[in-house]
Amino acid sequence: MCGIHGIYRFDRQTVEAPLLSAMGQITQHRGPDDEGMHIDGECGIGMRRLSIIDLAGGHQPLSDMSEQTWLVCNGEIYNFRELRAELEASGHRFKTGSDCEVLLHLYRAEGDEFIHRLNGMFNFALWDAPRRRLLIGRDRLGVKPLYLYRDSRVLAFATEAKALFAVPGISPSLNREALSSYLTLGYVAAPHSMFEHVEKLPPATMMSIDASGVRQWQYWKMPATVDNTLTEADWIERTRVEMEAAVHRQMVSDVPIGAFLSGGVDSSAVVGFMARHSDQPIKTYAIGFDGGAAETLYNELPYARRVAELFGTEHREIVVKPDVVSLLPKLLWHMDEPIADTAFITTYLVSQFARQDVTVILSGVGGDELYGGYRRYLGQHYQRKFDRIPGFAKRLMGFAADHLPADRHSKVLNLLRLAKGFLASEGLPADVRYANYLRIMDAARVTAMLGPDAGAFDPMHGAFEMAGNDDELNRMFAVDAATQLPDDLLLLTDKMSMAVSLECRVPLLDHTLAESAATMPAHIKVKGGRLKHVMKQSLADLLPDDILNRKKRGFGTPMGAWLKRELAPLLNGLLNDKVVGERGLFDAWAVTALIRDHESNRMDGTDALIALMNLEIWSRMFLDGRSPDDVATELKSYV
Repeated sequence: MCGIHGIYRFDRQTVEAPLLSAMGQITQHRGPDDEGMHIDGECGIGMRRLSIIDLAGGHQPLSDMSEQTWLVCNGEIYNFRELRAELEASGHRFKTGSDCEVLLHLYRAEGDEFIHRLNGMFNFALWDAPRRRLLIGRDRLGVKPLYLYRDSRVLAFATEAKALFAVPGISPSLNREALSSYLTLGYVAAPHSMFEHVEKLPPATMMSIDASGVRQWQYWKMPATVDNTLTEADWIERTRVEMEAAVHRQMVSDVPIGAFLSGGVDSSAVVGFMARHSDQPIKTYAIGFDGGAAETLYNELPYARRVAELFGTEHREIVVKPDVVSLLPKLLWHMDEPIADTAFITTYLVSQFARQDVTVILSGVGGDELYGGYRRYLGQHYQRKFDRIPGFAKRLMGFAADHLPADRHSKVLNLLRLAKGFLASEGLPADVRYANYLRIMDAARVTAMLGPDAGAFDPMHGAFEMAGNDDELNRMFAVDAATQLPDDLLLLTDKMSMAVSLECRVPLLDHTLAESAATMPAHIKVKGGRLKHVMKQSLADLLPDDILNRKKRGFGTPMGAWLKRELAPLLNGLLNDKVVGERGLFDAWAVTALIRDHESNRMDGTDALIALMNLEIWSRMFLDGRSPDDVATELKSYV
């Protein structure tokens, strides 16, 4: 695990070592244990290493025996032992015990097709000196991020965007074309980023760079055909076997390992399978919030404690009242891009807590996407029920929906929020309805914010066009796998864990699991309105009913409630008319209207307001050139 970076110069000038070193220094938090680089004329590759496998001998860059091919790789290759044994049997000789060295030998044996043999989370850069060719790539689901900048002079890449700005001639500026997407979804989907001229390499993508130019291709995509040959019982058994195998596979480590535990189905399943394959108690970590009713709603500690006792883990808990004002600038600097998902705060805090004991952590991220765990997946289920309601009653409900209050931090108002969301989209085509469920601002409000002439990049439309699956639920899964999963959940998981030098693995997103889940028929994946039906049935002998069937709670913070209370001065300080006007990105009246609607419970504007606040904080650092500490000091003056 590390951060990688590098430069290819189209002008054939030699890459300078101090420049690579400067890029690495910016991402030192990703790899505090070691650094290295290799320069060969127009190409230079570098890394910062967090030692996980082969602690003594896994220094990078790695080279083959002839020292003609060089590699830097960020991540883990979980099937490296099997691949290594196969390669050694065919005559390959290895220099180290590193999992990443198998990439060099597979490339020599199979060329670019070697990528299909890997099971892991990774981004890499491979320099083929005889061919004067640089090859870079990213894992199938996009667990590990990779940013790119290119012009006629240079192509630069890095695991974190901020490292690119160490290169002369590359400076941070706002990508205005991404604003519409950001206000709609709360993140910027690949290939765009919030930085102008900086792209994210999409998941499952390779790129080759040489004197003839740049070529990019997608090497894998989610299966689009449903397998109707298996019975429900077959799918239940297959899911259990594959999940357990994936968790066991990702437990490989030469350093202490643990697990995040919320007490939800996904993290509990990971811990349960880990316990089956460990002769020592698993170290587990949970987080809760201190405060009133809103904080209690997000507190899952009793459930986590129940699972920890069940499997006899070494369980540690942290109860926090986070200093959000101080945290936000620091965390957004680590994120590289603004985001509206408050899980980035929680993920950082629990990662920081776990790093006191372990270097590797396993997470349950991905189970909801693979196995149908979100309420939004029930849209068609509720649409069928709604269609049976008489027309006059539908019209009455639609009229009432406009006047219903909404607030996710109250059980009753949260139900009304969900009802408003459904009624606002009922009757629309399935793709449009699903896209509406994912929006943090509707199209009218985005237009009010940006004006009618604002550019509109719509990643959801493109993702639906690429999904190519007639099974509605699996079509949604394919869209999530191309958008929210890599550019929201996995991005924040990577950035927040690596901010404290913690490697976070996501076994439920093993690509073999993803391929299997994508072919599972929707009518059994989510059966009779029961989310995660097959997954829960497959875990019936591992987890108790009160864990399997508990109500879902997101892994975020009660920020919406805080914005109405103790963080109200921060909200006003960041989004008052003067600040919004001077920044010049949004219509000040539209921002004021959003704040007013949120405070009056006319709508739940939590995500939209966080998106705007975080963008302003991000702008002060990356666009105005101020340090996180400087911005934090200013924010404290507001409260």
